[in-house]
Amino acid sequence: MYSAAAAAASSPPRRDFISVTLSPEEAVGVGGYNNSKAWRRRSCWRKWKQLSRLQRSVILFVFAFLAVCGVISYTSVGEPWKSLTNKPLDEQRTEPEIPGLKLANPAVLPAPQKADANLGDYPELSPQKPPKPPHVRRGPSNLQIKPPRRDVRPKTRHDTSSVGQELVQADQNEKTEKSVISWRGAVIETDQSTEPPSSKIKEPEKPSSVEAEDQKEPVPITERQLAVIEAFRHAWKGYKEFSWGHDELKPLSKSYSEWFGLGLTLIDALDTMWILGLKEEFEEARKWVANDLVFDKNVDVNLFESTIRILGGLLSTYHLSGDSLFLEKAKDIGNRLMPAFKTPSKIPYSDVNIGRGTAHPPRWTSDSTVAEVTSIQLEFRELSRLTGDEKFQKAVDEVMKHVHTLSGKNDGLVPMFINTNSGQFTHLGVYTLGARADSYYEYLLKQWIQGGKKENELLEDYMRAIEGVKKHLLQRSQPKKLTFVGELAHGHFSAKMDHLVCFLPGTLALGAHNGLTADHMQLAEALIETCYQMYAQVETGLSPEIVHFNLHAEKGHKDVEIKPADRHNLLRPETVESLFYMYRFTGDKKYQDWGWEILQNFNKYTRVPTGGYTSINNVQNPSNPEPRDKMESFFLGETLKYMFLLFSDDIDLINLDKYVFNTEAHPLPIWVPA
Repeated sequence: MYSAAAAAASSPPRRDFISVTLSPEEAVGVGGYNNSKAWRRRSCWRKWKQLSRLQRSVILFVFAFLAVCGVISYTSVGEPWKSLTNKPLDEQRTEPEIPGLKLANPAVLPAPQKADANLGDYPELSPQKPPKPPHVRRGPSNLQIKPPRRDVRPKTRHDTSSVGQELVQADQNEKTEKSVISWRGAVIETDQSTEPPSSKIKEPEKPSSVEAEDQKEPVPITERQLAVIEAFRHAWKGYKEFSWGHDELKPLSKSYSEWFGLGLTLIDALDTMWILGLKEEFEEARKWVANDLVFDKNVDVNLFESTIRILGGLLSTYHLSGDSLFLEKAKDIGNRLMPAFKTPSKIPYSDVNIGRGTAHPPRWTSDSTVAEVTSIQLEFRELSRLTGDEKFQKAVDEVMKHVHTLSGKNDGLVPMFINTNSGQFTHLGVYTLGARADSYYEYLLKQWIQGGKKENELLEDYMRAIEGVKKHLLQRSQPKKLTFVGELAHGHFSAKMDHLVCFLPGTLALGAHNGLTADHMQLAEALIETCYQMYAQVETGLSPEIVHFNLHAEKGHKDVEIKPADRHNLLRPETVESLFYMYRFTGDKKYQDWGWEILQNFNKYTRVPTGGYTSINNVQNPSNPEPRDKMESFFLGETLKYMFLLFSDDIDLINLDKYVFNTEAHPLPIWVPA
């Protein structure tokens, strides 16, 4: 009998099979899977029906959410892209922005245009925007900017406090959400859109241009502006023919005078030509700067004057034109002026040899004037911001911080002199807003504005000083009760007022525009009336350098008295400067009318037929004003520039929410964060 194992071993191997039965339709390919669209639709529908209700709801929600997201993305991305692609090609090309900081304004004004036929020999000026309603404080608005159409290269004290109290009627109860600073009851509004200058200064790029939608229709040039252009061209004719490349024109002798030998008039006038739209004159001057302006000279220059005129002029022209040539020249002169700060006290010397790299005080004293050492800050700070080199700003900031801590002030008023060795005020007890102290007060406010209204030490010093002016220096004259700013010497009040002091109404108005107490504008309105009367009460209609006011009414006497030594006129800009600010902030046409009177009198008594204008010795003699044969550079750099802006119907031409003028009328940008 075989065992099961033996039987298994001896039997043949088994094969397993699977049987599959196909229906007749499937066998011939009918009704089965054949990858057709109809079959796929029936298959998907069967799978959808097999899902639970929850699963189907989740899937529908996901699809609906994605659809909504797609619609939102299209509306947010599509419109900007559409507006961008609709712009002209030249407006789509944007320059890189300055790292860390962005200018409050674009960097250049519109390129000068050619003259229209109906303007005769006058050029068409930079496009202007339609005038806006006066008496309304506006926020910053954009200024059209394009580079030039060329290749650019890389009693005892009198009771003066009562005068201030009568003028001041500010509303102490008015409060706003923006008000964050209170100084002696004055509520100060700070601009929340600005920030202090960055401690880390970076290399900037070229100025960027504004968007096309910010540009408005041009405003026609006024007849008074055309008259300013004609006056400038007449002055420029004399300079070009008789003193080209030299510092100042002597129009009567048809020659020139040198101060530094650096073409002061030409550099001072560069940005004026750009603003007036004088393209041909600007291009001629640019060629001289490119080919002939050399700072490597064995010559002593005054730190203050060369800073405000040359450095300030070059920086301003760079911002307006976008031409890097002017920035390179600004760097050069800036570096050559730095030896002035190598003093024991860090208070700079007054004079620098820009070729040898040495500096020294005047031969007769070791003092510098307070105005000179505290009125170079706007320019050096801006140079640091543009170059990325902190040394310029650091040097001038140290001066301001040092002066802030000094004793010897009188309710914010400072003496006129400071010693470069000890760093202390000298000649104590004499206080004025005229020569040697004037622009100290101006630059306190303007540095605060330039830096974004965050450097509160500057603001505190400015506010305290204005209170000091109202307490110690304000008086009223007789018989017209004109408010004026006198001087204080060792407790004795003097009714003497320099024409230089007429910068103050404009500065006060600028402060009020930037959120300071409203009584500053009231004081500005009173003082600009006085400055106008310094012209109107004089026989030629031109102001003397210095006036004395009558404090007591006397029959047959005017408010203004002029001494023989003070009756000269140097074509100064301060009154016209303040008229510009007052018109810009109030819209009152009387300020334009006053400026027009002054321009006509300049033409009548100071114009030289062969070209140029001359300062005069005697404003009280219309028949013989005694011309002095000298045209100061600031006549083109400041006086005519402010005249042109005063007569402009474009309230945004050099927007004062975007630019701050240095003390030589060169506009520099206000800093805002990127």
